[in-house]
Amino acid sequence: MTSGFIIKAKHFVLLLLCFIVATAKATVTLPRLISNGMVLQRDQPLHIWGWANEGEQVTIAFNGQTWSVKTNADKKWRIDLPAQKAGGPYTMVITGDNTIEITNILVGEVWLCSGQSNMEFIMGRLTDKYPDVIAAATNPFIRQFKVERDWKFSPVADVKSEGWQAADPKTVLKFTSVGYFFALDFYKKYKVPVGLINSTVGGTPAEAWVSEAGLSSFPDLLQQAAKYKDTAAIARIQAADQQLKDNWYAQVAKADQGNNEAIKWYDTRYDHHQWASMNMPASWENNGLKNLDGVVWFEKQIVITKQQAGQPATLFLGNILEQDSTWIDGKLAGTTTDKHTARKYKLPAGMLSEGTHTIVIRITNLQGPGGFVMDKRYYLQIGNETISLEGAWRYKAGASVAPFPANSLTRFNFQPTSLYNTMIAPLVPYAIKGVLWYQGEANAERAVVYRRLFPALINDWRARWNQQHFPFLFVQLPNFKQAVKEPGESDWAELREAQAMTLTLPETGMAVTIDIGEWNDVHPLNKRDVGRRLFLAAEHAVYGNNDVVYTGPVYRSMQKEGNKIVLSFSNTGSGLVAKGDTVLQRFAIAGADYQFVWAHAKIEGQKIMVWSDAISDPVAVRYAWADNPSGSNLFNKEGLPAAPFRTDNRERSKK
Repeated sequence: MTSGFIIKAKHFVLLLLCFIVATAKATVTLPRLISNGMVLQRDQPLHIWGWANEGEQVTIAFNGQTWSVKTNADKKWRIDLPAQKAGGPYTMVITGDNTIEITNILVGEVWLCSGQSNMEFIMGRLTDKYPDVIAAATNPFIRQFKVERDWKFSPVADVKSEGWQAADPKTVLKFTSVGYFFALDFYKKYKVPVGLINSTVGGTPAEAWVSEAGLSSFPDLLQQAAKYKDTAAIARIQAADQQLKDNWYAQVAKADQGNNEAIKWYDTRYDHHQWASMNMPASWENNGLKNLDGVVWFEKQIVITKQQAGQPATLFLGNILEQDSTWIDGKLAGTTTDKHTARKYKLPAGMLSEGTHTIVIRITNLQGPGGFVMDKRYYLQIGNETISLEGAWRYKAGASVAPFPANSLTRFNFQPTSLYNTMIAPLVPYAIKGVLWYQGEANAERAVVYRRLFPALINDWRARWNQQHFPFLFVQLPNFKQAVKEPGESDWAELREAQAMTLTLPETGMAVTIDIGEWNDVHPLNKRDVGRRLFLAAEHAVYGNNDVVYTGPVYRSMQKEGNKIVLSFSNTGSGLVAKGDTVLQRFAIAGADYQFVWAHAKIEGQKIMVWSDAISDPVAVRYAWADNPSGSNLFNKEGLPAAPFRTDNRERSKK
């Protein structure tokens, strides 16, 4: 019995080993980018690659032709197909020891959409602003390949992704909104398929998107990246960071009276009438709770009429700084942890009966000002009626703790090379038309470095793709933050200047957006005009449409005439105008001391004369030189804004 069992067991092990050897034999595999529904770049050689056994012959059949290659010793293979004309759908068959069929392929224009959150910003966050656009989004010729977030400090072979998706009213909700509006304008005019490769991560600096080779002239950034080559060190840092975060939230939970009293402050049995009152929207820092980080609770009562009762409703809470949980009559309506996300909580039919109802909001603020963001809308929507939630709210502090230790945490995907290695390198050498880029906010405090870093990124990507002049179109930072009353220095203005300097590189274009931002939101909702202006830049820089006015006025030179400075411009289109007014705004002038004051400015043909009665001997002029140059109104008659500029090049001393 025993010996027979041993013999049979040996046979089983032998068979199992044979099975493992047979199944371990490599078959042809492909990167996720090369998959069903992909869009291939027209009029360029196409690069198809993958992995297989060493020496395995791989054959591609596509559009009536075939090509073959043998796999290298590193088990990689690549086949270069000749340029193809726009069209489709096609099928591609790749054969080695196995066969892969890729279906529904289109040939058209492929644009890599990258940068931080304003390029990442999805159509799903614009359902209220562009409902008609989303409802009409059925277009199988506009597609997106979304690269999932990932970071590493050495290049990886493939990206994480769910693959290509064609636009329809459901899938388009995950599309990059800027990229989608660009694609809409392009397809409307040229009727050529568009593929958007969406590789974006919010909040990230430019250096995270550059390769080690691309950072060769930035030794400090390379040294910073080198610290994270040790995976064990990364694990230790992650564990320590998590402990810091857990400790802070535990401290908040322990200190929060609103959640620790016998009757929770959101409970319908709790009496809020003894709380103080604060008019919202506002920052609680300016209303009696200065320097409070932690938790503040807010309460407001609303009255529902008989006609409104029983209907489904939506609670719109603008933007909250930073995290909120919201209850109605003791029932949780919703929770949001991202301070940049507009609150939109749907309430089911029957939840709101006739009579008085109580809204309670628990706001957790990590650091800096807390409260309801000004100039956002706060209301309850019931059918076609709205109930305003602005005005007096009762409030009470639940917990006051030390600020969240954000500066002690390591954001690995913010470190040099970390995103390039995982979200760009694996896309090479997939043929693309060019890049749409929206980034800069995270580098605003280092504008002087950005003058070199941004061109380095562009040149790096062009080198990786071996296309020294592929188009690179980018968005200049919009207006943001509170408008200032007097001229002064500005991080965002200097970053915009650094972006504009990059236009000296060939095949680049810039969309100016200082008129379509929002002072209180780093994510302005007007993405339609951003996409349109990028398309206008493409018309000029990429598609050779010399008849289109593709940008607003651009400063070229100055000439001093007595106590006045005369400015000359290019790209004036049909002429210069002061949009919405007869008087030009946001021009400043200075004498030799460089103390700028607001100036008079007058259009004279294709030039502008600038002066101030307070400056007898002017040396410099600045226009729209602020984080939020509110009121800047120099445009051309085609409706495109002038790019901010200064005639001086003085470096600001920063302590």
